[in-house]
Amino acid sequence: MPVSVIAVDGLKVSLLYAKRMSKSIDRLTLLETFARIAERGSISAAARDLGMSQASASRQLKELETRLGAHLVRRTTHSLLLTQAGQACLADARGLLQSWEAMQERHMGDPSVLTGKLKVVAPVGLGQRHLSGALVKFHDAHPGVDVTWHLQDDTLNFIESGCDLWMKIGPVPDDRLIARGLGKVERLVVAAPHLVAGEPTPKAVATGPWIALSPFEANHIPLANTRGRQTTIDTHPTLTTNNLFAAYEAAKKGVGFAVMPRWFVEEDLNTGTLIDNLPAWRAAPRTLYAAYLPHDRQSLRLQAMIDHMETAVAKTAGILPI
Repeated sequence: MPVSVIAVDGLKVSLLYAKRMSKSIDRLTLLETFARIAERGSISAAARDLGMSQASASRQLKELETRLGAHLVRRTTHSLLLTQAGQACLADARGLLQSWEAMQERHMGDPSVLTGKLKVVAPVGLGQRHLSGALVKFHDAHPGVDVTWHLQDDTLNFIESGCDLWMKIGPVPDDRLIARGLGKVERLVVAAPHLVAGEPTPKAVATGPWIALSPFEANHIPLANTRGRQTTIDTHPTLTTNNLFAAYEAAKKGVGFAVMPRWFVEEDLNTGTLIDNLPAWRAAPRTLYAAYLPHDRQSLRLQAMIDHMETAVAKTAGILPI
C-alpha cells in the first residue's frame, strides 16, 4: 500500500487512503475543538463558534481525553479550567494546528491569495491611534483573512487566548514566543502650558505635581539627555492610573506632569496643548515587540501581518528604529 509521509513539527503524519486520511482529520478536529474550548472557557461558546451542538463538542472533548488518557479540563460551578495536563496539551495542540495550516498554505492553492483566521492583540492606545488604520489596509489587501482585533494592555496568556500575534510595549513575559522588536517608543515629560515655568531641569520638574502611568512609571523616573548623561527623579504622583487616555486627559487639564509616548501626543505638541517640558531629556524608551510562536509554525497570513505592522510602525512619528 503506497504511503506518503509529511513531517509536521516533528510529527510524521502518514497519508494512506480515504479511511486513514479520515482518522488524521478526526485527530486534528479533536485538537481544534479542544483549543477553542480552552480559548472560550466554555463548551457551549466553543460549540457555537464551530457550528456544532454542545453535545458534539462535549463528546469530542471526552474522546480526546480518552485517547490521551488524561483529564484536560476541570469544571466548576461557573467556569471551565484547564488541568496541568490540559495546559501542556493545549500548547502542543496549538503548535500542531498551526503547523498543519502552514503546510496547507505551502502545498495548496495560490500562495499569493491569503485566507484563514488571525487573532491579533495590540496595545490599547497605539492600537486605537495608529495600528487600526494599518489593520484596515491589511484587510483591503487580503480580504480572505478573517482578523480578530483585540486591544488590551494587560499581560496575555498567549496559548490559552488563541492569539497568533501579540504586539506589546515592553518585555514579553513568555519564553515560548519569538519577540521581534519593531521599534523604540520615544517618551518625554509633558505638561499643560500653565505648569511650565522656570528653568526646564529634571530637578525643577520633580517638585511639581505628577501623573503616574502604571506599570511604566511610579515614584522614580529614569531620564537621559542628548549627551548620554543619566539621572533619576523622585516624584510624588497625585494621580496614578493604568490607562493612557486617562493620564493624557489629566495632563491636558493641568493635573500634573506626565511621561507620554511621542506618538500619542505629537499633535498636542504641535498645537501647544501640551509642552515638551524637558526638551533635552527623555524618559527611558520602551521597545514595541511583535510576539508569536516559532517560525516553523507561522502561516503565510501571519508573516504578512507581521511585515505589514512593522511597515506601519516604521511610519509612526515617535517610534524610532531599533
